[in-house]
Amino acid sequence: MREKFFDLAGRLARELRANEVLLCHLSAERSDFVRFNEGRVRQAGSVEQWFLSVRLVNARRQAAAAIAIAGRDDDLELARATLARLRNVLMQLPEDPWLAIAENPHSTSSERHGALAPAEAVVEQVVSAATGRDFVGFYAAGTIYRGFANSLGQRNWHEIDSFNLDWSVYAQADKAVKTGYAGFDWEPATFNKKLEAAADELALLSIPPRTIEPGEYRAYLAPRALEELSGLLCWDGFSAKARATRQSPLLRMEHGEMLAPTVTLTENTRDGVAPGFQDDGFVKPASVTLVARGALGNALVSPRSAKEYGLATNAANASERPEALDMAPGGLEPGEVLAALDTGLYIGNLWYLNFSDRPAGRITGMTRFATFWVKRGR
Repeated sequence: MREKFFDLAGRLARELRANEVLLCHLSAERSDFVRFNEGRVRQAGSVEQWFLSVRLVNARRQAAAAIAIAGRDDDLELARATLARLRNVLMQLPEDPWLAIAENPHSTSSERHGALAPAEAVVEQVVSAATGRDFVGFYAAGTIYRGFANSLGQRNWHEIDSFNLDWSVYAQADKAVKTGYAGFDWEPATFNKKLEAAADELALLSIPPRTIEPGEYRAYLAPRALEELSGLLCWDGFSAKARATRQSPLLRMEHGEMLAPTVTLTENTRDGVAPGFQDDGFVKPASVTLVARGALGNALVSPRSAKEYGLATNAANASERPEALDMAPGGLEPGEVLAALDTGLYIGNLWYLNFSDRPAGRITGMTRFATFWVKRGR
């Protein structure tokens, strides 16, 4: 796939005229997927798809288009026709004052191949383990490909194997436990352990529900609940543009307020699944510290924001949202959670989160599925 993409980009670059610069970006995948309902397979399939983004730059103007390709010889004719259409409209467009592309070629290549189990083996294990349970979920696994090539000679490639199994186990109606298993190497024992832990929580839902009066309570947020919170913070929380325009929900942290000193967040490109380069050709650092021991750290700075606000770019994407958010571990072992909480709420998941007061960083939302009242560590 890499050779086909680079060959296509090189042949397309030979169609350029004076002062034109071509940027090509490939997004592709080869994946298996399976849907489960009531512990049985409801839908299964495989997909292979390639999408090519073609961008033409000339005289501080740019035009772009995206097309679906198939890795065949006739892709070149489709790409040529796309390039011709872009050329026809380009000089009718206004100049882009914040146009920024990588002008000094920096080529990279990264491949990470995991130990993915055959889809048939995963299905067999899941169906066997889910026997007698109302198991509902979605499994996807395969290889993701990202590529960049420009007419200045830069070539970047990213190829990674991964899987994700997201599921819920239901007792009845809205009584359920939601969890998941994702990674690079499928381990049957890990899946079984996660499923049994979910089943243990599900058994507790047979206890009559308790009504909690409005008030302040000690609370433990399970990883899935914390993921929802951190995901909401990615909405402009770490964006350089949002900081410059005072739209960040972390404004109070810019004035010295802090999170708990145990909280450290990084954009961990090195160990994540996202590519180490972005659509303009800029290469990302291995990591960017966003929150350091509770204090606000660096912003994610796209090339456009860097040019507009006089900053140094760290090759963030156009949205300036994390693609590989990583929270440093704390010191509380899973088996110590209930004792540390003592009396309060064990919140398994959250949903419908939104900002009720963005400048103040206030969030509203709802608990989802399994939430437990803990009394004296039980």
